[in-house]
Amino acid sequence: MAQEVKWTETAWGDLESVSDYIAQDSPYYAAAFVREVRDAARSLAHLAGRGRVVPEFGEPCVREIFVRKYRLIYHVGEQTVHIIGFIHGARDLLALWEREGRPSPRDVG
Repeated sequence: MAQEVKWTETAWGDLESVSDYIAQDSPYYAAAFVREVRDAARSLAHLAGRGRVVPEFGEPCVREIFVRKYRLIYHVGEQTVHIIGFIHGARDLLALWEREGRPSPRDVG
C-alpha cells in the first residue's frame, strides 16, 4: 500500500534555496532539478524503506536517498513519509540541524 509523501516547510525551503541558486545561472536547469527531486520524493510512496538509515541520527525510521550530491532526508511513519531535509552531501548535517534549531527527526509525524 502506498504511503502519503509530505514535505515539511523546512525541507521545502531547503529545496527552494537550491533551486534559486541554480536559477541564477539557468532557470531551465533549476526547474529540471526540482522536477528530479520531486520525482525522487514521490517514489518514496511505494519504496520508503529503500534509503539508507541516516548515520548521524541512527534512527531506523529516518532515512535518506541521494539526488545528485544532495541528501533527501525523510522520516518513515506508518502511513506517511515526511521529507524533513534536503541538504548538500558535503555539509555537516548535525551542525546544520542544531544551528537552525530543527526538531529531532524522530519527533516528526
